[in-house]
Order: sequence, then structure tokens, then C-alpha cells
Amino acid sequence: MNKFKKYISVLSLGFSISIFAQTSAVSSIPQFYEQPGLLAKEISPEKSLLSPKENIEVNINRMFSDPVLRTANWGFVVYDPKSNKIITSYNETTPLIPASTTKLLTTETAYSYFGGNFRWNTQLEFSGNIDENGVLDGNLYIIGSGDPSFGALRVGSTSASGLVSQFMNAIRDKGIKRVNGEIIVETAVFKENKTDLPANIVWLDHNNYYLPVGTTRDINPRNEKLIVKQNNPFNNEKRYFYVSPYNNKMVYADKFEGGGLTTKLADQPTSLANSLKATMLKSGIAVPGKVTARFVDPTPEPREILSNYKSPMLSEIVHYTNQHSDNALSEALLKSLGFYVSGDQVAEAGKQVVRAHLERKSFDINGLNYVDGSGYSRNNMVTPIAQVKFLTGLMKESYYKDYFESLPIAGQSGTLKKMFLTNSNGQIFAKTGTLNRVKTLAGYIKTRSGKTLVFSLLINNYTGSVAQVKDRMEQLLDPTLDL
Repeated sequence: MNKFKKYISVLSLGFSISIFAQTSAVSSIPQFYEQPGLLAKEISPEKSLLSPKENIEVNINRMFSDPVLRTANWGFVVYDPKSNKIITSYNETTPLIPASTTKLLTTETAYSYFGGNFRWNTQLEFSGNIDENGVLDGNLYIIGSGDPSFGALRVGSTSASGLVSQFMNAIRDKGIKRVNGEIIVETAVFKENKTDLPANIVWLDHNNYYLPVGTTRDINPRNEKLIVKQNNPFNNEKRYFYVSPYNNKMVYADKFEGGGLTTKLADQPTSLANSLKATMLKSGIAVPGKVTARFVDPTPEPREILSNYKSPMLSEIVHYTNQHSDNALSEALLKSLGFYVSGDQVAEAGKQVVRAHLERKSFDINGLNYVDGSGYSRNNMVTPIAQVKFLTGLMKESYYKDYFESLPIAGQSGTLKKMFLTNSNGQIFAKTGTLNRVKTLAGYIKTRSGKTLVFSLLINNYTGSVAQVKDRMEQLLDPTLDL
């Protein structure tokens, strides 16, 4: 933590110059806190006498009495990756809620294990024999591999209907006109779809529940209600919002009968199988057997591949996840890590993989509490200094350039498109995080002199609006461009 006493003389000098410059000794002195939107760079008399680092310290000191941050718990650090030294900081070792900057840990771990070119496969296979009349005396198999983008209609992934069309073309090309067996879905990757939500999950305001990864236990799909366009769908009535596994749209239910809230990745392969069967029947291809889902096949029969759908590359999925702060993709990546690295498909296995990876990278575990893959729990904790050292270490990895390009750019892209529109436009590359009274940023700064610096700014329990705290963040980071 910085010792601010050494800057008192500098501040005193700036204050004296300000007094000297006024024609009225009382009425014209700049009143910073009476103008909440005023940036430090606009209080100019003393700025020209201060170094960039001193200007940062001036801004930090002002934050202590700023109405928006006066009662906040926050931490800040700017780090030089070349010298491996802190340039300036405040509360850098304090554990704070990181919100969606947690995704940095999840997506980087996925990059480390899978590589940017990795793709997930979803295969259509068949067993048995096809006779001269096109009758398959055997089964069709849909084999999933945990594709995070499956059916998501984003990241450039195909739609479920597009995949059905691909599979139908393969069936026709093979001359299949009837299937005497079943359509079997193997979904071992997510053998435990329903898991308890992390403790202290974040709800929307006004007592509404929001489940960012999927559905809830025991909500009857007939009770689903689509969110229609209106001024405020999140009104004061208690509702349970979630993404329906049946239509992939945000819906809500007024109640559910379950004993607890759960998160679930939608059972997309089974939905795909049902759609495939319906399309086959409409096309005159008889399938008297049923759709059967199973987790594992202890005695697999010989099978041939009819069609193979490849997901977008991991680099594309991570880019979308970081740019749009996509919770569902991040949680799916977490489960994939658990399956591919440790052979277990539950979220807890993925968390153990991430923690082990961080420890191998000498991540500062002090103060770390990694409870989900996307940062939607308020029980997640990390220190600013741990984040910057993690990001510094990432710069030495072979995939750093690709990963760096996945981060939102100030004033230009993703969740930073509407921040830093003036001085810092195009010079800050960072992951954002937002929860109720939590606003965070962690990433890289390209200074005007061409340096690359690493920073973390985590603000918890602020007062005022999100726009006001964003303004303070911009104010604090602005002088870093001159370092």
C-alpha cells in the first residue's frame, strides 16, 4: 500500500498555486466534490507540476472523500511487467469481489489446456447394417463432447436446425430410408447437469431471481412466460428468470415447487435428437424406436460415423465470452475442463482444475475464493495484486497475443465500448465486471510512450449510480496513459 504522506508537500504546492491563480480567494476555488462528473485532469493549475504517478496519487486521495467511494471497499494497482514492480497502488492485497473479471481465470485456464485451435465434436453415428432397400437394422447415435457453444446461436456456431439439416443430408447420402432401432444420445460430459448454485448468488433487484446458466428445478415448462418488450420487465413482483432449455430464450416463471434453486446446462443433444427424429418422420424416413439418453455406454457396439459437426475454435469462444461477459459459455468451459482434464464432468471438478492450474503458475492464493467460472457469486474473492501478477505471467505464454485480442477495448468493443470514450480510447484492454454495487476492471494499459502496463481496479460497496462509479474509474486511470 502506498504511503501518501510523501505527497502532502506536492499537494500543498498545488493548492497554493490554485489560491494564487484566483481573483477571488474564496468563491473561485475549484470545488471538486460539488461537481461529481469533473475529472482530475480538468483541475489543471497543479497538474502540470505533477508527474503522472503523482497525479494518480492525487486522484486516489480525492477518492477517500468522494461521495461515491467514501464508504466503498476498493483496491487498485498498476504494475510494470518488465521490472516486476508496483508503480502505484492502494489496498492491493485486500480480498475483494471480482465479479466477471473471474472469467479471466476460467478462460485462460481453458486456453492453457486446450489451445486456441481446439474444437468440440458432435457426431452422428450408426450401428448395424443397411440393406438394399435402405433399411438400417441398427441404431442412430448422437455423441456429444461438451461443446460450450452447442445450440447457442452465437460465436458463429450453427443453429440446432442447421445441425439437423447437416445430419439429414448425411442420412440421405447414406441411402437410409428407415431406422429399425432407436436414436441414442450419449451425454456423458454433463452427467450431473443439476448442481447447487454457488452460495450467495446474485439476484436482480426487486427480489427477482436470475439464473445465468440455465433453468430451475421443477418449473413446469407450461408455466414459462416469455419476456415481452416493456419498460421494466423486472418489476416488484417476485419472478424467476432463466434461459429456457426448450427454446433458448430468456423466460420467467412466477413460482416453482422445488426445494432449492439449481443451475443446469440445457440438454441440447436430447433436444437435437427429438428434432432429428421429427424431421426424419416428416421426410418419410420411418423411425419406430424412441429417443433414449444415457450417460455412458459400458458395452459399445461397432459404429460408423455419418456426420461430424465441429464447434467454433476455442479462441472464438473465449473471444465471445470475454467480449460479452457470457456466463453460460464460461460455466460450460469450466465443466469441459473438469471432464477433459480430470475425467469428471461436474462444475466442482472444473474448479479444482482451475485452482490447480493457478497454483502451478504461482498465483497468489492468499485471499482467493474461486466458487464459479463466471463471477456471478458474491462469494468469489481475489486481491488486485494477484490479478496483475496473473496477467503479467500470461504475457509470457505462447497464446498471449490471441488471448489479449479477446479483451474488450476501451471505447471500441465489447463491454468497454461505452467507457473511456475520450482520452483512453483504444488504449485500455480489460475484462469488466458488474454486480449490484460492484464494478471491476482488470487488464492492460498501452501508454502514450509505448509501454504495456498491467492493472486491476476492484470497487465494492460503492454508493451512487453505475455511471458515477465508471466516471471515477476513468478519472483514476486517465493519468496512467502518461506513465
